[in-house]
Amino acid sequence: MNYLDQLNDAQREAVINTEGPTMIIAGAGSGKTRVLTYRIAHLIKDKGVDPFNIMALTFTNKAAKEMRDRIETVVGSDARNLWMGTFHSVFARILRAEAHLLGYPNSFTIYDTDDSKTLLKNIVKELGLDEATYKPNVVYNRISAAKNRLISWQEYIANPELRSDDASNMRPEMGNIYKTYALRCFKAGAMDFDDLLFNTDKLFKEHLEALNKYQHRIQYVLVDEFQDTNLCQYFIIRKLCSVRENICVVGDDAQSIYAFRGADITNILNFERDYRDLKIFKLEQNYRSTQTIVEAANSVIQKNRAQLPKSVWTSNEEGRLIELIKAVSDNEEGRLVASSIFEEKMQHQLKFSDFVILYRTNSQSRAIEEALRRMNIKYKIVGGLSFYQRKEIKDLLAYLRFAINQNDEASFRRIINLPKRGIGDTTVDKLIVAANDHGISIWEALQHANSFVGSRATGAIDDFVTLIKRFSLELERKDAYDAAFEIAKGSGLLRELYEDKTVEGLSRYENVQELLNAIKEYVDDPERTDKSLSAFLQEVSLVTGQDEDKDKDPEKVTLMTIHMAKGLEFKYVYIVGLEEDLFPSQMMLSSRADLEEERRLFYVAITRAEKRLFLSYALTRYRFGRLKNCEPSRFLDDLDQRFIKVSTKFGGLESSSRPSGNYARSLVNGIKRTTTSTPKATATNYKAPADFTPSDTSTLQEGMKVEHPKFGFGTVVKMDNTGADRKAKIQFDDFGEKTLLLSFAKLRIHN
Repeated sequence: MNYLDQLNDAQREAVINTEGPTMIIAGAGSGKTRVLTYRIAHLIKDKGVDPFNIMALTFTNKAAKEMRDRIETVVGSDARNLWMGTFHSVFARILRAEAHLLGYPNSFTIYDTDDSKTLLKNIVKELGLDEATYKPNVVYNRISAAKNRLISWQEYIANPELRSDDASNMRPEMGNIYKTYALRCFKAGAMDFDDLLFNTDKLFKEHLEALNKYQHRIQYVLVDEFQDTNLCQYFIIRKLCSVRENICVVGDDAQSIYAFRGADITNILNFERDYRDLKIFKLEQNYRSTQTIVEAANSVIQKNRAQLPKSVWTSNEEGRLIELIKAVSDNEEGRLVASSIFEEKMQHQLKFSDFVILYRTNSQSRAIEEALRRMNIKYKIVGGLSFYQRKEIKDLLAYLRFAINQNDEASFRRIINLPKRGIGDTTVDKLIVAANDHGISIWEALQHANSFVGSRATGAIDDFVTLIKRFSLELERKDAYDAAFEIAKGSGLLRELYEDKTVEGLSRYENVQELLNAIKEYVDDPERTDKSLSAFLQEVSLVTGQDEDKDKDPEKVTLMTIHMAKGLEFKYVYIVGLEEDLFPSQMMLSSRADLEEERRLFYVAITRAEKRLFLSYALTRYRFGRLKNCEPSRFLDDLDQRFIKVSTKFGGLESSSRPSGNYARSLVNGIKRTTTSTPKATATNYKAPADFTPSDTSTLQEGMKVEHPKFGFGTVVKMDNTGADRKAKIQFDDFGEKTLLLSFAKLRIHN
């Protein structure tokens, strides 16, 4: 079958119109990956474009591999010649070839986030600054934000507004830290993740011959998830495309949720301003979700003002209503969600892998995990500690990196006394200070250690230098695996881990063996042309969280934050913790832009669901060590109430299937347990007679006798007619005192 026959009309138009600036607005579940891959395949197969002249940029290696595999099924092995990968990996490839123009070695080290934060922590200490004020996270994020906005350390220091902002936040030395950090990275021959973008922009700005080379080499640029790009990424893309303007961006403004990482939604909202001849294609048919889920999601996102107009629809089945689970506490929320998952699995012959539980913050997983464990339901948490962030893995990687780049300060600090060789922190600090004071590299300082440190440590340092020189020779003679194995063995790391016979020690040893297995697999891959250790380390340093998720156990429920769920889909989705100050987050209520991003996050969560969607919230939750009363999220008001039914499992209460009115307020006030309403220990749910019919409660007054289908008989002790919804406090004979919302409760009057 012709690949174009697999597309609907809108998709086909977006695929075959390949020339000039193009924006494809792709609603959730609309097949954007298929369109992007077939557009590339069409360029190669039908337009005759050489794959070497096509660049496709994604945000995860997993997405890039999926796209490449799909393209290969259409055009064959030529797909391997595409410039395809994440922004960071593709630009790192360019920098490997051109880094010397910026004064870096072509074998520069890539610092991960932990490396950067460790270096920043050391700089703060060396500068004699308060470590509580200049926390690594805060400093790192500030510098990262500056780089994403293409602000160099020189421009940062010269900017009075930035200096004033830092001063008002009691961090006046931020600019100096940025400067020191940038210079130390440069001296170490290292770039952090942000540098891979920042330095690519700098390369194209300062070296026009390099820009000209890539402008003519790259004839077509395609960008996936364009709504997630930052200013720096967009500027690089614009420079690359300025000759031919064959730029195609694919994205959905309704799914822009990464502003905290520097993503700038105005890139997609204002794209048309930069390209007057822009062609716009809209993919509006959702193939993923039921009609109920699609229309409910539409009802939420239409509340945002800043958006590109589109009308997402589906021809899928109508599907069941969205179920709302109400809980007294976060622990009960976990229990109800776990019970619901178990029941749905058993009733519909599902696998646990069909289920995902999404939350706003990682801390919410505790109550959910406890409930799942109590029911013996296996689960996995996506976004936990990465394999490549484990200590033993980072230790060996540091040895491998230092064998390649002896100026790498972060790796030096990590391995100089590992395994212990009698070189303490004081000696290390002296060497670092000496290197900085004399304007030499740390490697030069090591080779002249007798000039800077006491004689007692000199022997151990000399042995270390000899060891590293031997490792460097191994790199010249052997492939990545053989060299890595020699370094793991020669460093003493393997022996130290092997001799630790504890359960933890065995696990660490197995992890290192797994890393060596990964390197062996890399070397044995026939598609790899560069089998060097340097090439392997570059790939490892750019692995993302989703790329590492290889656990496909069919008997595990997935738990993750909504941010981690972007781009994924599950048959059954549970969104928990829908409470004010939690979702939307309290930190995202200061501006309309922040609140709209939170609403887009809710939209992303909803649209992960294929068949069923469950929402839940708790009336009380422990936060920061204190029990907090909670209100349902305002986002529940955004949902069209036609698509919601309330779970009947909340404290034995039966609720109307389609509530109306101000939903968030009605839910929090409709059923409220007070300190004086302790049920009798012997009370059981009341069973209403078959002829039970609710009365009109508009005339309800204090003193009247009423009957509730679950709580039985009681007396109205207080009426509250203030506000938009009337409430009644009722003393039930067997269940104590409860406050009910009259528009929501079912009561039969007996007076």
